[in-house]
Amino acid sequence: MTFSHTAEITGLYRYPIKGLTPERLSRVPLRTGQTLPADRRYAIENGPSGFDPEAPQWKPKIQFLMLARNERLAALDSRFDDASNVLTIRKDGQIVASGDLETAAGRAAIEAFFSANFQPELKGPPKVLSGRDHSFSDVARKVVSIINLDSVRAIEAMLGGVAVHPLRFRANLYVEGWPAWSELDLVGQTLAIGQARLKVVKRIVRCPATNVDPITAERDLEIPPTLSRHLGHMDCGIYAEVVEGGEIGVGDAVAVEEPRLV
Repeated sequence: MTFSHTAEITGLYRYPIKGLTPERLSRVPLRTGQTLPADRRYAIENGPSGFDPEAPQWKPKIQFLMLARNERLAALDSRFDDASNVLTIRKDGQIVASGDLETAAGRAAIEAFFSANFQPELKGPPKVLSGRDHSFSDVARKVVSIINLDSVRAIEAMLGGVAVHPLRFRANLYVEGWPAWSELDLVGQTLAIGQARLKVVKRIVRCPATNVDPITAERDLEIPPTLSRHLGHMDCGIYAEVVEGGEIGVGDAVAVEEPRLV
């Protein structure tokens, strides 16, 4: 079946540290088989996970501090500087921690903040993790996550008109122009964004992280149960893998490619 709707990128975000602040981008290069640059490059280990930075392997998100269980993370304002590798964390406008995540001293400064401020959530000493070009994604593959804003509006209607901040879904790309839920039928299809090509590989099953307001840090909605009641599943959004590289940016069109004839 031909998919005739072309969408437009209206928001583009990366998440350098899993569970911490999204960083808005205007344009970004995509490389084949990779995430957005520095997306989920780091994570805060919550107790020993067995992660080996020299041979990084995927670990389930329960091994890390995350919004699904640790909503207080949303009250922090973090910024990561690529040039210096420095993470700066603010709370209520004041710097509460800062450190170069590629040095032992810098990681220790960040770890000390979480150790002092995230009891009793901690299962062991918090530890800043990274591993080569590893991405601490929720799934065991390097993906770009996409949210259809019409589907977010449909969720608002399900909730009786309650506003739902799109950043609850922590996507890389937010798009306008697709009918609500139509993106869920794109698994297996290829998306064209300029020279880049992304193959849709999976629906995103939503977890309790979406119940946390990204501004207030309050767990104030029940989005996965609402999806389940209305749709019979908890899917919202899609994962795609980059199969051809290229630069993408806000305002770019997202078209569903016709299958190539062999």
